[in-house]
Amino acid sequence: MSYWLRLFTPGSTYKKSARLVAIAWTLLILILCFMPAREIPDIKVPFIDKWTHFVLFAGFSIAWLCALPSLKWYRLLLVFLASVLFGSLIEIFQGILVFLGRSCELMDAVADGVGGLLGVIIFALLARVAKARKL
Repeated sequence: MSYWLRLFTPGSTYKKSARLVAIAWTLLILILCFMPAREIPDIKVPFIDKWTHFVLFAGFSIAWLCALPSLKWYRLLLVFLASVLFGSLIEIFQGILVFLGRSCELMDAVADGVGGLLGVIIFALLARVAKARKL
């Protein structure tokens, strides 16, 4: 049952697979964030755009931390900062590439950062559980 927790340990045998997932997740974010606005379905859920950013960047942090598992504070901070920088750069380029019909929104970048932080926290908690179980 708890074999999946090994994903969150430095000795994980799944690092190579996790790296592929992290790269694929990063590419998915790029594809979705640079998709022309006219191709995005109009879903009538309040703040769906912010929730989407939040979930995408939480997944980004978790995926990259599983690819490079460590509970060292500087690694956690580095992945968090990478998620903030990546999200901010995407927003800046959305504002520059006006032909996509997208715009630069500060609250999207905030949702990216908060999602990235939540991903780091989730990873850290699961890594501590795995460590406590001596996996």
